[in-house]
Amino acid sequence: MNDPKHLSELLEHLLAADSEAELSSRLQALLTPTELSEICNRLQIFRRLEEGVPQRQIAESLGVGIATVTRGSRALKNRTK
Repeated sequence: MNDPKHLSELLEHLLAADSEAELSSRLQALLTPTELSEICNRLQIFRRLEEGVPQRQIAESLGVGIATVTRGSRALKNRTK
């Protein structure tokens, strides 16, 4: 698990952005294009799972593996506990 202090610093850094454009810039500076894409996909997986879209359909529409969607499903279930 990440150091709670480091996570807190990250959140403070992101929350200090005063616009969507600045937040986007901060995220792009911190993450590689692949990491940013994966985070965006993870959010879409969460949203579609919450809408009741079948996992295989999510995987196909986002171009990710079924294991990625299943991992997202588990993370979503753990988040809501």
